[in-house]
Amino acid sequence: MEFLSDPTKRRWLAWGALISVFLLVNIHRLSTAVLSEELISAFEVTAAQLGTLHASFFVIYAFVQIPTGILADRYGARFVGTAGAITLSAGAVGFALSNGYLGAFLSRALLGLGSGVIFISTIRFCANWYRAREFATMTGLTAGMAGLGAIIATTPLALFIQAIGWRPTILAFAAVGFLAGGGVWVLVRRSPAEAGLDPIDNVPEASSVTFEETLDHLRTLFADPDQWLLSIVFFSAMGTILTVIGLWGVPYLVVVHGLDVTTASYFTLIGAVGMFIGGPTVGWISDRLGRRLLPMIVGLVLFTVALGVIPVSGAPPLPVVAIAYFVIGLGLGFTALALPVIKERYPAEASGVATATVNGAGFLGGAVLPPVMGIALDQYRTGEIVAGTVVYSEFGYRIAFAVTTVAVAVSVCCAIWFSLRQRTGDHELSKTVQ
Repeated sequence: MEFLSDPTKRRWLAWGALISVFLLVNIHRLSTAVLSEELISAFEVTAAQLGTLHASFFVIYAFVQIPTGILADRYGARFVGTAGAITLSAGAVGFALSNGYLGAFLSRALLGLGSGVIFISTIRFCANWYRAREFATMTGLTAGMAGLGAIIATTPLALFIQAIGWRPTILAFAAVGFLAGGGVWVLVRRSPAEAGLDPIDNVPEASSVTFEETLDHLRTLFADPDQWLLSIVFFSAMGTILTVIGLWGVPYLVVVHGLDVTTASYFTLIGAVGMFIGGPTVGWISDRLGRRLLPMIVGLVLFTVALGVIPVSGAPPLPVVAIAYFVIGLGLGFTALALPVIKERYPAEASGVATATVNGAGFLGGAVLPPVMGIALDQYRTGEIVAGTVVYSEFGYRIAFAVTTVAVAVSVCCAIWFSLRQRTGDHELSKTVQ
C-alpha cells in the first residue's frame, strides 16, 4: 500500500493517529466549562474548588512536559504516545465513576498525566518526519486540533450531556481513547528509517540522545534568558486561553448575561473555532514569511485588547463578546509560534526537551489562573443559589477577567523584550530568530 510505503504519505497516517489522541486531550481539558454546573451540583464545590478541580489536570500536565521531552527525544513518539493514550483514558474512566471531590480531583490529575505527553510526542514526531520549513505549519496544524477538540467540548458536548448524561459521555470518550492508543502503537515510528522507509529529503535522521546530553541541553535551557521570556509568554497567553475558553467563559455568560449553559457554550464554540483557524493559519503564514516574532507580537496585542473589553465594560453586547472570544481563540496560533522559535534555537536532538520546557509553562499557567480567577470570584458572592449553583456578581467577573488581561499584557511585554534582544544580539546562541 502506497500510504504505508511512501514516507511522505505514511507520516500523515501516523500524525493522524497521534492527533486523534490529542483531540481527546483537548476535549477533556476544556470540558469543565460545560460541565461546571454538573460538577458543582455533583460534588458541592465553590468557585475556587471548581477552579482547583479544573487546574488539577494542568498541574500534572505542566510538570510532565520536561520528562516527556526527555523520553520523546530518547525513545520516540510511539512508546510515549501509546502510554499517554492508555493513561488518560484510565483517568477518564475514574473521573466518570467518581462519587466525591477527592476521587474526581485525583482522576482528573491522572487525565493530565496521560494527556501531558501527547503534544510534545507529536511535535517530536513532526521534527523527525517533516522539513524545517514545514515545522511551524505542522506546529500550528497540531495546535489547531486543540481548537477542534475545544469545538467538541462546547455545544456538541453540552448536547451529548443533555442526551445521555455527563458520566456516560466521559466513559464514551475513554473508550475512544483506548482505541486511539492502539492506532498510535501500530502506525507511529521514530523516523522513516525505523519504519523501514527511504529518508525524506532535507529531514535529518533522528539521532540517539544520551541522558548526559539531555542534561546538558536542560542546563543550557534553564540558563537561557530567552527561554524564560518565551516561557512567560506561553504561561500568560496559553494559560489565559485555557482558563477563559476551558472554564470561566461559560459561567460568565450564564451569570452576567443570563444565558443558559447550552446557549453560553455557543460563545466558547466561537472561541474554539478561533483556535482551530488560528493554529494552522498563523503557522502557515509564519513559514511563508519566514518570520516568527512580528506575527506573535501583533497577535498578542490583539488578544489583550479583545480580552480587556470584558473587565472594562463588564457586560458588553453579546456580539462584542462573540468577537472577543473568537480573537481569544485565535490567540492560540500566535502563542504557539513560541514553539518553533525555541526549537530553532537548539540542535535537532534537543527539539523535544526545548519545546517541552516552553510548552510546560503554558499549562502551568492553565493550572494557576483558573483558581486565581475562582478566588477573585469568591470575594463577590451574591449569596444567591440558582439551580444549586452559587451566583457571583458582575463586578466579580470584571475583577477575575482583569487578572487574565494583565497576564496577556505581560506576555506582550516579554515578546517585545525577546525581539529586542535578538535585534541587539544580546544572546549567546548562534541562531537568531527573525
